[in-house]
Amino acid sequence: MLKQNLKQKQLQKLSPQQIQLMKLLQVPTATLDQRIQEEMETNPALEEGQDEIERKDDDINTETEETEEKEESEDELYEPDIDLSEYFDDDEPSYKTRSNNYSSDEEHKSIPIPVVATFQEHLGKQLGMLDLDDRETIIAEQIVGSIDDDGYLRRELIAISDDLAFAQNLTVEEEEIAEILTKVQEFDPAGVGARDLRECLLLQLERDQNPEDEYVQLAVLILDKYFDAFAKKHYRKLVESLEISEDQLKEALEEILKLNPKPGSAYTTPVKAQKYIVPDFTIRNEEGELILTLNSRNAPELRVSDSFREMLTSYNRSETKSKKEKETILFIKRKIDSAKWFIDAIKQRQETMIKTMNAILEHQYKFFSTGDETKMKPMILKDIALKTNLDISTVSRVANSKYVQTEFGTFLLKYFFSESLSTDSGEEVSTREVKKILSEIIEGENKRKPFSDQKLTEKLKEKGYNIARRTVAKYRELLNIPVARLRKEL
Repeated sequence: MLKQNLKQKQLQKLSPQQIQLMKLLQVPTATLDQRIQEEMETNPALEEGQDEIERKDDDINTETEETEEKEESEDELYEPDIDLSEYFDDDEPSYKTRSNNYSSDEEHKSIPIPVVATFQEHLGKQLGMLDLDDRETIIAEQIVGSIDDDGYLRRELIAISDDLAFAQNLTVEEEEIAEILTKVQEFDPAGVGARDLRECLLLQLERDQNPEDEYVQLAVLILDKYFDAFAKKHYRKLVESLEISEDQLKEALEEILKLNPKPGSAYTTPVKAQKYIVPDFTIRNEEGELILTLNSRNAPELRVSDSFREMLTSYNRSETKSKKEKETILFIKRKIDSAKWFIDAIKQRQETMIKTMNAILEHQYKFFSTGDETKMKPMILKDIALKTNLDISTVSRVANSKYVQTEFGTFLLKYFFSESLSTDSGEEVSTREVKKILSEIIEGENKRKPFSDQKLTEKLKEKGYNIARRTVAKYRELLNIPVARLRKEL
């Protein structure tokens, strides 16, 4: 049975302005100018520049009475009076977004981009030097096009055969592709076109300047017949199987370690490899006092367009107001409102970021003063939220993709957040401090007999860090440190 009833419900919803602020908080300084440009393109009422026009109170009568009679037709459902007084006030939000570190007339210099040949172009030039017929050239081009940036051919030969059949309408057997591949593997750099690491290293050793050298030959034998034992660092097994001394094995391994496991990396385009970080904050140490500044270089000064203000002024002074003019003014009002919201959101973004970073600086003051990672205190998002009276989600948005430049390097803000552990004395320390101590223990170990996870646990307990072996293993993996067997050296 259907029935209607009234129900009262309390909901909490974000206003459009709050949503806009939250989105701006997530934008890093490096891309803030792009976001501002997008807003200026969609909103003609927003423009770049400092508003220096002083308006007098008597220039505009903010209480103009409308004398137009409301038309009675149904298509005239517009406001009889449009209050424009708020658009002529001088107390609109204003802010200074240019950093004091830069002058207003500073020259903006672009970073030069080097023009170099790509890895594929390098291989293509060598391909033109081979004596191949049309059919073989098509096959060779397909092989070269399938080689990745590391220099490996990771596609199966049968897959390349299928590619040639579908794309070139050419039926080719795997044996013919393998024959052309051997010619491609003679290209520079040595090791290009290999299908796995073992083949890559062998190709490089075959082109060694001293192929008759005893240790080069031993290295070839190790890679060819005992690659699995070599990869797992089963050195005792290699010594026994090859009936050689440890010194001989060490010399052979040194020959292998000279090789490049990624031959194509030397030809990777620098532009692709480089990643420029624009810090959002800068912390300077001036005579023992830490000074925090916000990088506002990518946030130009914004203002509401004067032309839009003038249109409102003209409308406000007009004695007769048509329906079309009202539609235009309503559009202008919406755009001016949007511009003011955006300007205010930029201001709030800066204030929120400074407030949050100040709290982080206060919490991790010892680290920012010394750069010693062991001085870092445990800190979670809730700690900063309590200090700033901000929501945890707001602090998270500020910390997301933001960087701070210090005299000890440039760090991601998330770097400073870590859980806490209790020492034997009951003191709470950061997990990052434990990771630092762990890495120092591993760096100082005897590489011929590296410490196992259990031994590392015991070493940490000796220093007062009472943690489980599985936690040590977890931290070791987070530090990208392999197990003891793979850290072993001769």
